[in-house]
Parts: sequence; structure tokens; C-alpha cells
Amino acid sequence: MNIVITGASKGIGFAIAEIFASNGHSVYLNSKTPADLGKAAHQLKSSFPNCVIEYMAADLSKEDEVHAFTKWCLSITSPDILVNNAGYFLPGTIQTAPAGQLAEQLNVNLFSAYHTTRAILPVMIQKGIGHIFNICSIASLQAYENGGAYSISKYALHGFSSNLRLELKNKGVKVTAVFPGAVFTNSWAGSGVDPKRIMEAKDIAKMVYAASQLSAQAVVEDIVMRPLLGDL
Repeated sequence: MNIVITGASKGIGFAIAEIFASNGHSVYLNSKTPADLGKAAHQLKSSFPNCVIEYMAADLSKEDEVHAFTKWCLSITSPDILVNNAGYFLPGTIQTAPAGQLAEQLNVNLFSAYHTTRAILPVMIQKGIGHIFNICSIASLQAYENGGAYSISKYALHGFSSNLRLELKNKGVKVTAVFPGAVFTNSWAGSGVDPKRIMEAKDIAKMVYAASQLSAQAVVEDIVMRPLLGDL
């Protein structure tokens, strides 16, 4: 299968790329930071020399760069799976956040997935098969202190996933929303939190991969994952 993964240079995105590559699938990677993306791709190529590993840096919070990335993808592959993982967290309250923070979070956490999906969907619909994973968050399901614009954007991504699932269920294209709680990625480095207290990125990747392996007539609509001891 051909797997397109955004936000793939580190953390959950890289772990998802790694598990698909380890199982012999071709992966097409995106991140906005060229150096990080190149390093991640080189690591995957070294580990899995027989797999197709291609990559292109683009800032998917910008619609023109989404178009450039998806045009590149469609010129070299026919995607079977799209993992919308690009995004990041900015803390702040609704009342006190700086002007523009909500727009910034919507652009990276919602519109990157929205525009990427819209560009790639026609190929999946034409084939009558495909799977879209949207990496949401526990913040998509419940408000939390200092979540502000981030939580709003992740709630919106959840809504996008639900509507997309409804629209595509008769077209052979699956949609799965993934709701991870705290995962030890670079954003937690230096936080003082014990890595054993929260989940590993590989935990999320294993569940995404498992959901991708079901029969054509089955879909996992939602994957909710939390640390064993609960949210932080």
C-alpha cells in the first residue's frame, strides 16, 4: 500500500511511518522542516532499504503549499492511506491569547487536513478504496485548562472527521479519528514528566496500523487512547 503521512519527521507521525515501512509498505512523508524531514527519511531508508521512502517538505498551514505537496504526491503515487498528523499545540486561554492564535491553530490543526484530504480524495473515490486517519486529540473530546485555541481547533478536526465519515461510507473510503492523550514526544522533553507516566508514540502507531488491516467492510471509527494512570 501507499501511505501518505503529514507531520512525519518526529513523534507520532514518524512512528506511523516506521510501522508501515517495517511491514513493507511505501511511505510518502511531509513535514514543514526540511532538515528534520530529511533526517527522518534517511533513518527509515537505512532501516528499510527495500521500501519506497519519498518525502517533500511543505508548511501545510499554507494552502498553496498544500497544493504543491499534494500535486507532488499524486504525480508519483496513488495513495491508499492518508494520515493527517500535521499540527502543534499553543497554550493559552480564549480571553488572553494573542490576536491571531485561533487562526494559526485552525490553519495548522484543521485546514491542513481539510485541504490535503480534498486534494487526495478523488483518487481514492475513483479506486473505490482508501483510508483516512485524522490525528485528533483528547482535547477534541473535552475542554481543559489553558487549552483555548488548540482545543477549539481539535474539536473542529473531530467534526471534520465525523462529517467525512458520513460522506464517504458509501464510496469505499474509510475514516478513522484518533484521540490520543499524553504521548511522550519532543513537546514533552524537558517538562519533567516521567516518560513512563505517559504513552509512547509507537503505541499510537500500532493502533493505527491495526485499524488499517481490517476487511473492506469494517472500519474503526474512533480510537481513544489514554495513559494507564489517566490524563495529566
